[in-house]
Amino acid sequence: MRARVAAELERTRARSTALTDAVDDEDLVRQHSRLMSPLVWDLAHVGSQEEIWLVRDVGGAEALRPDIDDLYDAFQHRRSDRPSLPLLGPAEARGYVREVRTKVLDLLDSTPLEGRRLVSDAFAFGMIVQHEQQHDETMLATHQLRDGPPVLHDEAPPAPAVRALPDEVRVPAGPFTMGTSTEPWALDNERPAHEVHVPEFFLDTAPVTNGRYLAFLDAGGYDDPRWWSAAGWEYRQRAGLVGPRFWEHVDGRWMRRRFGHWEPVPPGEPVVHVSFHEAEAYAAWAGKRLPTEQEWEKAARFDPRSGRSLRYPWGDADPGPEHANLGQRHLRPAEVGAYPAGAAPCGAHQLIGDVWEWTASDFLPYPGFAAFPYREYSEVFFGSDHKVLRGGSFGTDAAACRGTFRNWDYPIRRQIFAGFRCARTPGADEIG
Repeated sequence: MRARVAAELERTRARSTALTDAVDDEDLVRQHSRLMSPLVWDLAHVGSQEEIWLVRDVGGAEALRPDIDDLYDAFQHRRSDRPSLPLLGPAEARGYVREVRTKVLDLLDSTPLEGRRLVSDAFAFGMIVQHEQQHDETMLATHQLRDGPPVLHDEAPPAPAVRALPDEVRVPAGPFTMGTSTEPWALDNERPAHEVHVPEFFLDTAPVTNGRYLAFLDAGGYDDPRWWSAAGWEYRQRAGLVGPRFWEHVDGRWMRRRFGHWEPVPPGEPVVHVSFHEAEAYAAWAGKRLPTEQEWEKAARFDPRSGRSLRYPWGDADPGPEHANLGQRHLRPAEVGAYPAGAAPCGAHQLIGDVWEWTASDFLPYPGFAAFPYREYSEVFFGSDHKVLRGGSFGTDAAACRGTFRNWDYPIRRQIFAGFRCARTPGADEIG
């Protein structure tokens, strides 16, 4: 267990280092968008949280930098205001996170991993791994918003192994176990496990592709209020939306900017950088709807052969490169059909990785929810302001993504690596 935790901590830090070392100090302190913090804030913030939770709370050691707690408290200062704070500079931030990590690795060697819920199964260490990985994805989104020449480089994702997928799969009615009470590093909003009955529905076999989304654009979908909710249409008009974020119509064809590269929109990849409102409008235009969170998780986890819920669509094994596009190995979604080994028992593909998938559900607690270890991780976000996203993206690490993992955001958000797939309720002649 200790060796695994140490490896996860070091692997995670290597990603943070790569994202921050890819740019010069001027870029590190610059705010590339008011939606995001300067990269140097994210770097010091992960160190601050690691110090608070592991060095102080788990280890009971003296605080290293209590003077910066307020600066790196995400609830104290809006992202748009953070550049004006007296933040640690690049060299100081790097030195701080190194000092914290040295103490944490020493602590890992000496801390009993039992007796307290916070340390049982190394939960607090796993929480910190996931927290840093979440900020690594946030920093990747900042890189996407950054102007200037490309600084990140990657290998292309695998080509489709399956060229012709059915449009949709049928998920029969019935109960399944949603959430978890046994996953050791699961966060509070994933708990507890509980039984949910889901009526029969059909789900798109794969996320909606750029090619299919282009058909919505070509049909005038952004100019027709019939497909949009009242809130979505108001947002579309106010924000002047004409297509997914980072797309531009140039010389008669759609181009996209991807980490500093301009390229034609690839039709076979899942669409990314669309808001909940855009996803909802496309679904209405297609004669469908967005799946509920319960539908999404049943499709992703329920195995009718065993009657139980799996950890992942493919089973209980941790994700491998054959299963899903995770971990920033590829800085783009893979084309539909690229990961047949990751298919769910229901036949749906690419439910994990590639793009976060908007659901129709508000972010709400499960029955029996209890905040742990602090209210601000989930509880303060519950309500109708936030919509649930599921499945992770190419920017999400496997440590911060599983079949029960719940993400959430405002329905107007487009800088995140979010796409969607559609669902529909069967007609009377289709009920099995």
